[in-house]
Amino acid sequence: MGQYTEDEVNQALDAITNGMPIKRAGQVYGIPRSTLQYRIKGTQPRSIAFSDLQRLSVSQEAKLAEWVRIQHALGVAPTHLQVRLFAERILHAMGDTEPIGKGWIQAFLKRNPSVKVQRSRPIDSRRVNGASTEVIRDWFKLLAIPEITSIKPANRYNMDETGILEGQGSNGLVLGMSETKSVRKKQPGSRAWVSIIECISALGHVLNPLVIYKGKAVQQQWFPLDLGPYEGWQFTATENGWTSDATAVEWLQKVFIPQTLPQGKEVRLLIMDGHGSHTTTDFMWLCYINNIHLLFLPPHTSHVLQPLDQSVFSPVKAAYRKELGYLGQWNDSTVVGKRNFIGCYQKARTAGMTMQNIRSGWKWTGLWPVSMAKPLMSSLLLPSTPAASGSSDQVSKGQSGGKEAEG
Repeated sequence: MGQYTEDEVNQALDAITNGMPIKRAGQVYGIPRSTLQYRIKGTQPRSIAFSDLQRLSVSQEAKLAEWVRIQHALGVAPTHLQVRLFAERILHAMGDTEPIGKGWIQAFLKRNPSVKVQRSRPIDSRRVNGASTEVIRDWFKLLAIPEITSIKPANRYNMDETGILEGQGSNGLVLGMSETKSVRKKQPGSRAWVSIIECISALGHVLNPLVIYKGKAVQQQWFPLDLGPYEGWQFTATENGWTSDATAVEWLQKVFIPQTLPQGKEVRLLIMDGHGSHTTTDFMWLCYINNIHLLFLPPHTSHVLQPLDQSVFSPVKAAYRKELGYLGQWNDSTVVGKRNFIGCYQKARTAGMTMQNIRSGWKWTGLWPVSMAKPLMSSLLLPSTPAASGSSDQVSKGQSGGKEAEG
């Protein structure tokens, strides 16, 4: 017989207690008869009987395995290396600084059969085509996973990065989505790009933004004297004004985690683009210890599946242009500076990021209430294409060359 879980053993034992013959229970639940006989006599499962030989406790391993399993089901599993680093961080928090042995990951997988190594398959050609019917149907299956359907709308969030190019007059305004990298590359180097990370909930709540300036450090002269309208906003700087691995972690720590604290141990779902900064060990570790599940949108589908793109960023862009008009910044001889930028964006954000616009974005993408029919009716949908076939024996590699730990 193949592998089986402790839960399946318990179900078989319950069935035997209710009168089912041992042999029949073994057949139904796929468990060797000898195993059931040992358990009836009181023999403990190996994971518990040898728990004193494990580095993590049984409950710690179970929690880690469950998070990895669900993340794999969502298509965002951590690598072997990341799982190993997670275990070391758990131990360090308890004062155990001894490194984990080389064979720990294999032993962990053996003790937790729900977490397996799976060989990679070539990316389906439909995925690179973006928002096709096939891609959307496959992706919506992830939202039907039991652990995801149980997440309340108040705990469902969409995050995206947008950007504004500091330029001259109306020609200097470029408000583009995070996928539109070409917009950035076409601009003269003398202009400064400012990125903003925004996040909204399915109920229409909006988090404070993280504003990322281009520079070595944030400077006081960039801001107006009255900072009251920007209370709760976070500001940082990078060399190019774009999101980095560090700023993604900073956003989690300073914005998302503290501003979205759920009741008790409720799970949060964070839906976003699959940017590399969202798969680093530090980013995923913070999600793990804070009971956050990550769900990445398929490539090139933001215009159909991302609530922020659907009905929020466009009104903000229109309002920003309007605010520039009020300032009289419509001639190419006057530069829109950082102080004017932050003031204009704050007003545009208030005008565009309304509860109605946010809820409309979730509704028309079909992300809440969950309805696959909504995006499938989009006029932006690509025509269907034949699915690619075949598979590959190449082992799935994650960051730092690690294999993917999947469930």
